[in-house]
Amino acid sequence: MVILEHKLLALKEELKYQIGITLIEGVGDVVAKKLIAYCGSVEAVFKEKKAALLKIPGIGGNVANAICSQKVIERAEEEIRFIEAHSVKPLFYLDKEYPKRLKYCNDGPIMLYARGNMNLNQQKVISIVGTRMATEYGKEICNELVKDLSSYDVVIVSGLAYGIDICAHKAALKNNMETIAVVAHGHDRVYPYIHKPVLNSMYGAGGMVTEFISKTNPDRENFPKRNRIIAGLADAT
Repeated sequence: MVILEHKLLALKEELKYQIGITLIEGVGDVVAKKLIAYCGSVEAVFKEKKAALLKIPGIGGNVANAICSQKVIERAEEEIRFIEAHSVKPLFYLDKEYPKRLKYCNDGPIMLYARGNMNLNQQKVISIVGTRMATEYGKEICNELVKDLSSYDVVIVSGLAYGIDICAHKAALKNNMETIAVVAHGHDRVYPYIHKPVLNSMYGAGGMVTEFISKTNPDRENFPKRNRIIAGLADAT
C-alpha cells in the first residue's frame, strides 16, 4: 500500500510538469518536444537554471523566465485537481495509451485530455467533418456513409460542431458505434451547448478529447489546432 501511494505521488508529480510545459507562453508543441529531448525529461526542463536554458537553441529570456517561474506549475496543479474531480484522463505524448497515429505528427499535441470510454488506438478510425450549414441531402449522405461503415468496427471522430459533425456523431450512436468528439475548449464546457445531450450519450462508447485545459474558451484560433487532431487521430478523413 505504501509503495502504491509513493508511485501515485510520483505520477502526479510528473503530471504537473507534463501539463506545465504546455502552459509556457511562447512554447508550442514542437519546441516543447525539443526542450524535453535536450534536457532529458520534462521535469528536467523545469529544474534547469536560467543560464542553462538560455544556451538551448531558440530559447530566449522570456521563455526562460516563464520556465523558471512557478506560475505555470501552480496552474498545472490546479488542472490536476480539476481532472481528478471530473474523471478526465491525461495522456502525455510519450504514454503508451497516447494515440499512435498522432504521435508521429511533428506538431502533435504534448498533452491530450480524454473523458469517456474510448480506445484512441482502435484499429480502424475514420474522421468525418464538413460544413456547418449542411443540407438535408448532405445529412442523408453522411448517415448512409456511417451506416455503411458500421459493418467494419470503425470509430467515428468528428468535432461536435453544427451540420455534418453532429450528424456524424448521431449516426454513429444510432448504429451502435464508438464516436469521439475533438473540441476546441476544455472539459469544463460544451460548445455548442445545444449538443450536450448528444455528447452525454457518447460517453458510454466514445467521449470527448481536447488538448486544452479547463477554462479555455472555444476561441477562433483554437479550431485549426483542433482540426489537426481530428485528422491526426484517423486513418482517413
